[in-house]
Amino acid sequence: MLHHRIDGPADAPVLMLGPSLGTSLAVWDRQVPALAQHFRVVRWDIPGHGGSPAGLLSAGAAVSDLGRLVLDLADSLGAGRIRYAGISLGGAVGSWLAAQHPERVDSLALVCSSAYFGGPDMWLERAGTVRSKGAGPIADSAPERWFTPGFANGGHAAVAELAGDQRSVDPEAYAVCCELLAALDLRDELARITAPTLVVAGREDRATPPAHARALADGIAHAQLVELPRAAHLAPVEQPRAVLDALLSHLGSASGLERAGMLVRRQVLGDEHVDRAIDRTTPFTARFQDFITRYAWGEVWSGGTLDRRTRSCVTLTALVAGGHLSELAMHVRAAVRNGLTPEEIGDVLLQSAVYCGVPAANSAFAVADKVLQQMTRETRDES
Repeated sequence: MLHHRIDGPADAPVLMLGPSLGTSLAVWDRQVPALAQHFRVVRWDIPGHGGSPAGLLSAGAAVSDLGRLVLDLADSLGAGRIRYAGISLGGAVGSWLAAQHPERVDSLALVCSSAYFGGPDMWLERAGTVRSKGAGPIADSAPERWFTPGFANGGHAAVAELAGDQRSVDPEAYAVCCELLAALDLRDELARITAPTLVVAGREDRATPPAHARALADGIAHAQLVELPRAAHLAPVEQPRAVLDALLSHLGSASGLERAGMLVRRQVLGDEHVDRAIDRTTPFTARFQDFITRYAWGEVWSGGTLDRRTRSCVTLTALVAGGHLSELAMHVRAAVRNGLTPEEIGDVLLQSAVYCGVPAANSAFAVADKVLQQMTRETRDES
């Protein structure tokens, strides 16, 4: 299992944070206190980095192997669906997850990352250097790769701490990750990503320049792009507040609507119905399920202008007019749950007969009568 650390409430939505090559989960230290107020934050270490065993990745590993380790970690925590943010290689893992397992990723943030990290020569050369000379030479040059000159030479404690992380990596595991990056090309996968996506770039990032971020944003439908001035490759360290604000704006708004929407959806339709809908969700239908949870239930049904009894009356009428009888059956149950009596439901359907047509109301009465009789039997059986 990947070494990891958990912060935040146990019942909050899970947000997984992936690090960059050469760093540990400490690269997210500056964002975690605020993120943990809203999420169950799970940070993980790359194999051979921090506390993760080097042997979790072997020669010839691909980004998919890292992605599966992250999914194994999520499964061990009971997290069926996650929000994900990752830096550089950690971001590439998120891109793979969102493209290959869209049913697992609710929201995605790619920070100073890329779908293609350049040609293989540089990465293979670095792998050879680390295997022959250890991580020391790479650690010596890390600050200039990671930060703007002013920050790298400004005496910031984080610079020395993260360079220490780089120095302590397992050389073979680091080399395997370099070879992974040499072979990585996710450009054709980006169009498969359906999760709401934020792309964050450091304008002075030489490792993954802003052009890489723009390619991500162009390749992922409706992705939002934020470019940060005075930031290089480890933007969360160099510009911690700006990265946090971008993450909270992106992750927070989506999670708030989803939490509110799921609560109202369960209150109106019942846990049994919602659980069945979730269990039937497939990669093809996942985006639609997210849409109705956030929009129909998180915004419309959660509005304060109309009470739920009134909303049920409106919904029943609209379903009669549209001839949506299977939906009508579901919302007859919802109307009872929202406080309407069978007599009031009958009155709504009678009103619909005048304005939607007698044949439509006739079919609606048959559906409603069947549902109400079934609910009566269920109540009697429970007592």
